[in-house]
Amino acid sequence: MKRTQYAWPLPEAINARLGSESWGAQRAIFEAGHLLLVLHTPPRGDGNEREHEVFLRLPEGKWMHKGLDRGEHALNKYLEDYLGLHAELERRFEKAHGIDALFAIIDSLIPIARASANMKAALQSAREQLGNDPRIIDFRDRSVEIARGFELLLADARLALEFRLARSAEEQTRAAEAGNRAQHKLNILAAIAFPLMSVSAVFGMNLHSGLEQMSALLFWLVFIGGLGLGMLVKSWIGVSALEAGSKKKSGRS
Repeated sequence: MKRTQYAWPLPEAINARLGSESWGAQRAIFEAGHLLLVLHTPPRGDGNEREHEVFLRLPEGKWMHKGLDRGEHALNKYLEDYLGLHAELERRFEKAHGIDALFAIIDSLIPIARASANMKAALQSAREQLGNDPRIIDFRDRSVEIARGFELLLADARLALEFRLARSAEEQTRAAEAGNRAQHKLNILAAIAFPLMSVSAVFGMNLHSGLEQMSALLFWLVFIGGLGLGMLVKSWIGVSALEAGSKKKSGRS
């Protein structure tokens, strides 16, 4: 793919610094009194292709855009497009309530923040090469504000995402702890009830064991023995739970 050629008086010294296939990265080239400003349009979507916005400042101060006049107006509109994109993403951020929405905003902000930082660097380079030209100083100052705005918005979005991820993790931990407490209570209940149920099942069988004529005292002895066995099992479960908890704490430390 050949680099697009525009109808403007581009010095050969600048042509020699350009590739044949593309205008290349965002930068400022100053040769023979001409300033070539190569910028990229604000990235949108998932594509890696970037459309170039190329500006040329002639020695007498006139700006051109892609071979056409009114380059100063086109550069103003270019910067306004960045501001409009920032306002749009800021509105999306204010309305974002879920983690997925924040991920989408950050995914859009990362390439835009990088592109705006490179745009600011190109305009700063143009400012250094042109000296105290009032128009290029204005353009540079606006680019600094734009790049700073995207940088801060990206930082805010990342901070909000980290906060919501941490809160979600805390809620999951609390839910897991509540489930563990409920499970522990069920284990204790089963530990107490299981021996009693086993004994009652044995004595409830319709078989002659010779104990049918025994005193009622035997019933109470069996009941107390089963209850004592249940409490013993409960204590064993409690000790096991404490040991597991202490091992978990020591592992965290």
